[in-house]
Amino acid sequence: MLGNPSHNFQRLTPLSFYEAWHILVAEARWPVRRLFCMALLAGALIWPCFSIGQESSVSAPARAIHNSAIVVDAHEDTPQRFLDENYDIGSTDPQDTDFISLNKARAGNLGAVFFSIWVYPEKNQGHFAKRTLELIDSVYGQASKHPDRIMMSFSAEDIERAHEQHKLAVLMGIEGGHSIENNLSLLRDFYRLGARYMTLTWSNTNEWADSSGDIRNSAIAHHNGLTDFGKQVVLEMNGLGMMVDISHVSDKTFWDVLSATKAPVIASHSSSRALVDVSRNMDDDMLRAVAKNGGVVNVAFPAAFVDKRFNDEAISQHQHMLAAAEEYNSKRVASGLPVTSEDTERFDLEWLDKNRIPRAPLKSLIDQIDHCVRVAGVDHVGLGSDSNGTNFLPADIDSAADLPKITQALLDRAYSRDDIKKILGGNMLRVFRDVERASHKLPPSP
Repeated sequence: MLGNPSHNFQRLTPLSFYEAWHILVAEARWPVRRLFCMALLAGALIWPCFSIGQESSVSAPARAIHNSAIVVDAHEDTPQRFLDENYDIGSTDPQDTDFISLNKARAGNLGAVFFSIWVYPEKNQGHFAKRTLELIDSVYGQASKHPDRIMMSFSAEDIERAHEQHKLAVLMGIEGGHSIENNLSLLRDFYRLGARYMTLTWSNTNEWADSSGDIRNSAIAHHNGLTDFGKQVVLEMNGLGMMVDISHVSDKTFWDVLSATKAPVIASHSSSRALVDVSRNMDDDMLRAVAKNGGVVNVAFPAAFVDKRFNDEAISQHQHMLAAAEEYNSKRVASGLPVTSEDTERFDLEWLDKNRIPRAPLKSLIDQIDHCVRVAGVDHVGLGSDSNGTNFLPADIDSAADLPKITQALLDRAYSRDDIKKILGGNMLRVFRDVERASHKLPPSP
């Protein structure tokens, strides 16, 4: 359980508004999460009900291009629901708010998804690896339930085979190096279990790599980038053929990784800092460096990372909500009433119901893709939704079923068929192969 959400939010910097809600929704007790989802469905927060098949805005040429591609989502957060809520990816509930289901994936021609194996650090102190294993098992559980529609995949070739068989290729990436508990043997075990990338940090600095999420917090002990052990982690991943993910890391960690790695890197879910100036995003020098390295930047969808106006309004709303929640809790204490995390969470939802933020336009996400292409080149940009169905996504992107709208928007901006297919997934597949090839040229680990 989170404890008081207001306190959790205050520990995060304003730029982490989206991540604060990510924690609240992913880690809150089930009744509160259900209330949150009900609020979404009622239009209480920012967007309307999720739906499948509303694609009148997608032309026949765009649909043909989209359906000819292997579409890859490099980062999707649903495993928390698999494990904690017994969510079934085969759900056909029209009121379900998750970004992905098998029907939504098929409607949007999603060919491969990397599920994020994310362990919330504050809640899982002392057993990061245990929680990691449970999340991995939950993904395998979904594949076991739906063997006719899901293929557990471990290589680019597996993704292609799944595509040929009209199945969803399911892969995994560990989000946060704290999961390996400073143990290279655990890293190797997670690779053997199917993890094909690891995000070196989440929003927390670990014992060997600094995070962008707390880099301005003087109370946190930082390392000035990667430690010597952190560099060993990168080289071990290179040798395994495991993609090194630099989303979430601090700037100095990023540059240390680029100096240490012997293989291309990925950003599984990052956007451009030139358009939205938050430290979670990448500046243009970083984009160019990933291109020079041969890697790929998968553009994240959440509005706080892609739309400046939304981010500014969200930060302001966030601060007002914290103040209102504090006043509400103070009045309860003065009246002799208990203050619980669940009660505070319910207050937050009611407050948001009365103080709505308009959704960012889809144009903002396409502008991000466009900028990354101009800076890094069209061979180095992909997609990483960073969604679990309760994130603040741009208008018109309510679920995986809406992915063809991105193809339409790129076609409207005169992108060629081949370049669109690269962005949709071709670039991620290429880098996946290149990382595998690089591992064969490296000496085995001792």
